[in-house]
Amino acid sequence: MGLVSLSILALVVGAVTGVGAALLRVLIAVVHNAVFLGEFGWSYVANDPTPPSQWGPFVILAPVVGGLIVLFLVRRFAPEAKGHGVPEVMAAIFYNNGRIRPVVVIIKSLASALSIGSGASVGREGPIIQIGSGIGSTLGQLCHLARWQTITLVAAGAGAGIAATFNTPLGAVMFTIELMLPEVSARTFLPVVLATSTATYVGRIFFGIEPAFTVPTEVLPELLFPSTVQFLPVYVVFGILCGGAAALFVWFLHWVEDFFDDMPLNPYVKNVIGMTCLGVMMYVFFLIYGRYFTDGVGYATIQSILNGDMTFAYLMAILFFAKLLATSISLASGASGGVFSPSLFLGATLGGCFGAILTVAWPHLGLGPIQFAIIGMAAIVGGGTGAAMTGILMIFEMTGDYTIIVPVTIAVAAAIGTRRVLMEDNIYTMKLARRGQHIPKERHSHMFTIRKVRDLMAPVVARLTTDDLNRQDTGCHVRDASALIADHYATVEDARGHLVGVLPTDAQGRPLPGAALITTYTIIIEGDFVQALMTRLAKRNTSLAVVLKERGAVRPYRVTGVVHRDGVAKAILDEYRG
Repeated sequence: MGLVSLSILALVVGAVTGVGAALLRVLIAVVHNAVFLGEFGWSYVANDPTPPSQWGPFVILAPVVGGLIVLFLVRRFAPEAKGHGVPEVMAAIFYNNGRIRPVVVIIKSLASALSIGSGASVGREGPIIQIGSGIGSTLGQLCHLARWQTITLVAAGAGAGIAATFNTPLGAVMFTIELMLPEVSARTFLPVVLATSTATYVGRIFFGIEPAFTVPTEVLPELLFPSTVQFLPVYVVFGILCGGAAALFVWFLHWVEDFFDDMPLNPYVKNVIGMTCLGVMMYVFFLIYGRYFTDGVGYATIQSILNGDMTFAYLMAILFFAKLLATSISLASGASGGVFSPSLFLGATLGGCFGAILTVAWPHLGLGPIQFAIIGMAAIVGGGTGAAMTGILMIFEMTGDYTIIVPVTIAVAAAIGTRRVLMEDNIYTMKLARRGQHIPKERHSHMFTIRKVRDLMAPVVARLTTDDLNRQDTGCHVRDASALIADHYATVEDARGHLVGVLPTDAQGRPLPGAALITTYTIIIEGDFVQALMTRLAKRNTSLAVVLKERGAVRPYRVTGVVHRDGVAKAILDEYRG
């Protein structure tokens, strides 16, 4: 399948994922309205606080009931739908040829809607990433695509999920590039861009053009993000703080998961214990502050901070640790949902707290909770996930204010550096590393792939005929097997002058002892890149390439060299050695 056909499939993945994001929100709304308000309704604005439940203190049982249903669905039909989803997508890309079972799409949708709607402290972006990836994988399998094409559609579905959820097409593309794509090239980049753009467009049809969070227009003129030299240390210090917070989130989440796993109890009993803790936590917040705070995705709290309605440092500090605990317990006890939204919550509350303290200590700076809440969201996301450009671009798209770029960039860089000093793995790869599934964290451009074939080939030093071999009684015989790697080769032709094969020889053209005549090979040109050579060797499933000076008929007199696959391996090793 060519790039055009793959791009068309990517458009389909983007459109279906956009619709899937809308359906997921509808499911969440139905569950949320039924569980909290006791009514049937399709409308639920996550950025608005949840009204007081008519169930009173019995709302504590909402996460418990939802959690039990989720646990049954996941354990019975799709265990990989448990948790926040992104690690499972990464594992499918890097370890399972992009294959995701279609049933995961259905179960993940239901389980996540039940978890989020009933009050579990998780995000909705993780589910739609797994759903979009599942759609891409299913389409790739139905069309019998090549492995790299299926993986590209899986990654495109992940980016489409982010784009549709947050209305951030650029951030979604960077998320895919930084975390999902094993290969970044024109053939993979174009389908991803098409999928994310399509999903964004479809999402805007359902949700409007507004970003996930907005800073009110009356507040925007007062926001200053000074980038002069004297302010840079402030952003660095805050970035380091966010990096430590991101590391704490990664460590604490997995510690709580281990704690629940080690409990010698039935999984359903452990689920009831965890979800009861969540219910009690959110109801205690309601009794004290009139808001549930820790339930669901937490967008209402973030929006309150961005609106300037929340200015008390102590409250935002409490909410930071409460959300950290609530999200960890939710995922550890079996909820299905993402960690991206909780990361935004943690960043907003930590940044708001930091900004509120600065306002009291140095009011003349003009910096406050709103500025650092915005910076904090990018820094915690970047630090926790390791996706620097994703955090920067998404926050820019969410606010539309270009003046945040310099402070956000500094804080994100400091956060990622700090988290990596404290721990190597991010919140996604940590889970996989504990399974023994290691994901590459750096993108390394292999310079050997742009070397020319002539740099690797062993020269042809003789032209022999089949009669020569018979007369010399060399003991050579025809064998289509892996060649003995040699520094020199000879061509072997028949009586009509046609190329029969090549033979490993010494510098004088004498066949090496035990050498075999190799008749299975591919053809490559001297001036071609090694990347093209590797592709040809893989497609022909052969160990040898015969090199021609220029394109044309394959004749012995036109053969100038031979490349064995071991020579390619040596070039790779030499790059890492040097």
